[in-house]
Amino acid sequence: MPIAPKRHAPLAMTEEQFRTLGHRLVEQLAGLLAAIPDGPVTPGETPAQVRAALGLDGPLPEQGADPGVLLERTASHLFAHSLFNGHPKFLGYITASPAPIAILADLMAAAANPNCGAFVLSPAATEIERQAIRWIAEFIGYPGDCGGIMVSGGNMANITCFFAARAAHAGHDVRAQGIAAGRGTMRVYASAETHTWISKAADLSGIGTQAIRWIAADARQRIDLAALKAQVTADRAAGDRPFMVVGTGGSVSTGAVDDLPALAAFCTQEGLWFHVDGAYGAIAAASSEAPDDLRALALADSVAVDPHKWLYMPLEAGCALVRDANKLRDAFSYHPPYYHLDEEYLNYVDMGPQNSRGFRALKVWLALQHAGAAGYRTMIGDDIRLSQRLADAVRAHADFEWYTQDLSITTFRYVPADLRARLGAPDVEAHLDALNRELLDSSQKSGEAFVSNAVIGERYLLRACIVNFNTQAADIDALPGILARQGCAIDQRMRPAALQAAR
Repeated sequence: MPIAPKRHAPLAMTEEQFRTLGHRLVEQLAGLLAAIPDGPVTPGETPAQVRAALGLDGPLPEQGADPGVLLERTASHLFAHSLFNGHPKFLGYITASPAPIAILADLMAAAANPNCGAFVLSPAATEIERQAIRWIAEFIGYPGDCGGIMVSGGNMANITCFFAARAAHAGHDVRAQGIAAGRGTMRVYASAETHTWISKAADLSGIGTQAIRWIAADARQRIDLAALKAQVTADRAAGDRPFMVVGTGGSVSTGAVDDLPALAAFCTQEGLWFHVDGAYGAIAAASSEAPDDLRALALADSVAVDPHKWLYMPLEAGCALVRDANKLRDAFSYHPPYYHLDEEYLNYVDMGPQNSRGFRALKVWLALQHAGAAGYRTMIGDDIRLSQRLADAVRAHADFEWYTQDLSITTFRYVPADLRARLGAPDVEAHLDALNRELLDSSQKSGEAFVSNAVIGERYLLRACIVNFNTQAADIDALPGILARQGCAIDQRMRPAALQAAR
């Protein structure tokens, strides 16, 4: 079938149509965003309910539909059936409220649609990304001349740094010859509190998950330095090859920060790559509210940062920082004949695992200018102070037992006042674990407030994390009452008969 002299593409829009639909959508979204605080955090629906509500069980349509109707209907349905991490009472996982300027930036980035793998395909985007990475590094106190790349999130930022460490410390050309070519097992060391990204990294890199040495954490959930030193010594004596130590700059469970200065000194002494998983906490290094140990991330060989956590970016936005830019390039660069790339230009294809890359940096770059460093320090400090306020509130409440407060994470559990005298008894602890599990599930589905969980010393705890510039003191003050009311109803329903006499 021949192509007509003037081609009609079903996806095309005229300038006026795009402008009209765009204005209409922004108006609709502005209203929907403004209504979020007055609605539930989540509708708490099942997958089947979501599919039915959105009509997701039908076949692919053969014919197209009116784009205006599609946009308006989809926006309405999406906001009616989503969880909102921008809701002021979303205190669950470390996913931030999205900055409005960043929402608009993603629209702009999609319109320009640069492929940020090579300068020739993305000249403005490449240089904006370069500056955004430098600004992130400078904000947290890391050398501004480091290498870096924007990635999808914390997992990929950490994994990218892991591959840089593997290439730099393998002792042979591991990229060409593989892991098996070296002598002895490559060993990486991390606290038991380290996020599961490290298991993925060990798996994908070929060293295998059994190469990870999980070092015990102390009572403050920080890596045990004596145990680390003993394990490295023992592994070297056994003919293994220690190459990397991971320090935690804000654990996912509790916000704990390892003794980063001591880890940096140990790695320098032992010739090991020092990496800081700062996906959650690194940004807080700019705040006076953060612990001093966190600022020692400036000494690391690499740092993972996650802007869609504490820079309040919409997903996706992660950032890998490597002190020596050449180490990042050495881990990923290839130059096949069909890539005629000028070496004088920065080509991000050489700095990470992706070839085709979206323009993630634009929203970060614009938001950093919109708030400025001082604005970000204020917001981060506010989040930390709100977390401290919550810790004070649960400590003062008769039905809660407080556990930890670090950075912007507070952990605690619901303990009916009449059981407090019997804490530690096996039957009471079993009931409390079951009760708090049920309370977590109930609270998440209720839509009133959204928290998550942590496990410390085999105790199942509730966990509230604040990386949300929409959260106010009133939201924090309301949380204990919401959870206590739900917890009381659950306790009355599920308390074992043997514990009824405690009432």
